[in-house]
Amino acid sequence: MKSLFPDNVGLVGKVLDLHLERQNVVMSNLANIDIPAYKARKMDFEGELQKALDRDGKGRMTRTESGHIPSAFDASNFEGELSEKWKPQVVAGLDAVDMDKEMAVMAKNTLMYNALSDIARRSFEGIQKVIAEGGK
Repeated sequence: MKSLFPDNVGLVGKVLDLHLERQNVVMSNLANIDIPAYKARKMDFEGELQKALDRDGKGRMTRTESGHIPSAFDASNFEGELSEKWKPQVVAGLDAVDMDKEMAVMAKNTLMYNALSDIARRSFEGIQKVIAEGGK
C-alpha cells in the first residue's frame, strides 16, 4: 500500500530521537562538571546506524553479491549505544568533564538535529499544501 509520507520519515524520526538522547547525555555531563568522581558519558550511534542501513563507512551501499538487494531499515529495532569509558587510574583533572569538548559535541549535535528537523519539515510541506488547497 502506498503511503502519503516519504520513505525516510521513520529513519529521520529515529535519528532525531537519538540526537535528542545525545543532547541529554551532554547536558548530564555538564550538570555534573563539578563532581570529582564523575566520568563523562558519550552517546554514539552513527557507526551502528551505517551498519543497520547496510552502508560502508563512506556512505555507499555494500553488497556481498550483485544480485542482492539491500534490506529496508527498521527504525523500531535500532538504538544508540551509551558508553562510559572506564579508566583504571584516576588522575585528578584528567577524568573530569571537559567543558570545551562537551560544548563542541553539543554544537555539532544541535546542527545535525536542526538539519534533520528541516528535512522532516520539508517532507510534510507537500501534504500541508494539498490540505490547504483541498479546502478551497
